[in-house]
Amino acid sequence: MTQTLDALRRGSLAGVNELTLREGLTEFPREIFDLADTLEVLDLSGNALSDLPHDLSRLKKLRLLFCSNNRFDHLPESLGDCAALSQVGFRGNGLSTVAAESLPPALRWLTLTDNAIATVPKALGERPALQQLMLAGNRLESVPDSLSGLASLELIRLSANRFEALPGWLVELPRLAWAAIAGNPFDTAVAPDVTAAPWSQLEVGPMLGEGASGQVHQAIWSPPGAAPREVALKLFKGAMTSDGLPEREMAACLAAGGHPNLTGALGRLTGHPNEADGLLMALLPPSWRILAGPPSRESCSRDVYDPALRLPVEVALRIAREVGAAAAHLHARGLCHGDLYAHNILWDGHAGGAVLSDFGAAAFMPADLAPGLERLEVLAWGLLLGELLDLTDAPPAAARAVQAACTAPEVMSRPRLVEALDALQ
Repeated sequence: MTQTLDALRRGSLAGVNELTLREGLTEFPREIFDLADTLEVLDLSGNALSDLPHDLSRLKKLRLLFCSNNRFDHLPESLGDCAALSQVGFRGNGLSTVAAESLPPALRWLTLTDNAIATVPKALGERPALQQLMLAGNRLESVPDSLSGLASLELIRLSANRFEALPGWLVELPRLAWAAIAGNPFDTAVAPDVTAAPWSQLEVGPMLGEGASGQVHQAIWSPPGAAPREVALKLFKGAMTSDGLPEREMAACLAAGGHPNLTGALGRLTGHPNEADGLLMALLPPSWRILAGPPSRESCSRDVYDPALRLPVEVALRIAREVGAAAAHLHARGLCHGDLYAHNILWDGHAGGAVLSDFGAAAFMPADLAPGLERLEVLAWGLLLGELLDLTDAPPAAARAVQAACTAPEVMSRPRLVEALDALQ
């Protein structure tokens, strides 16, 4: 809930542990310090701030700070004095400077997407709790080798930067399972030619859902000489997302080709009145649902399942096999999904039929790192398998053995996905 500055100044917010202010602020309201004994979450996104007070550490319980879409040109150094601060978000500010002193010691989740950062400090690799690192949409040509020591790092976003090559140690990190790397100079692959779907052939219906990169609508496609068919139409927003660039998402989706367990593209939209990009995809039955919710503030890098969800063993294993088959198909085409999560899986809700969706973090794999990148995705699939088995009453020991092999800390000791699927059979 968004609170007001007037309520803060009246003292009527005393005792709150979360505070959100969106009032075009140009200065940090000092009255926030009146909440120092209780405040844990502070959201000042969408204002006009350019700095934070030097004594920010007076907010001794502050764990989460969000300051996206402001006017910061540097990450405030006072953040580094906040002992409890673990999640920091400064997206879309025009940041160019990140000093070592600005990194809190307990840092767990750092979002610096869509800024103008050319370098990050060596000290970033000295934050042992770091699990999520979001750096897409900056000006990075490299990252410090100190990051190779981040044994807890599980998700990284390096898309849409200026990397001519990725560091080899990236695919050696023991817990890294989700990596977005597209839209860098080394990413030169082009999407194949596909069927054009002119706007004039479409009758667009209600919106089915919305994500970071675009909206999905129900539509009827009537190509010449063919019967009309119901499809899903994804209209891209064209803006930078936390995963990267929408055009690279489209390229990967088109390159993926057809597979029964992928929401691949049937055609590419042309002639939109506002020149929007779009893809036509198969329309799933309305009863299909998302397998889990995305990570929360508390879970950080792990999805959140409905606590009431229980699955028969055969259903859990079918979901795992079908999603694994989709990812293995991508690997065979030189692609990695980059976001193999339950929140990107749609399933039929009863028998275990499943499709892997959302190519926002997908990428063409550089040949030299492809074996390692595949094994990162094997880890993501192994974690998913473990989550699915946890939803059953009697998970088979053989399936747990496959899970253990896929989640081994030694990256190249993990099986390829096709091998893991054979073992799961």
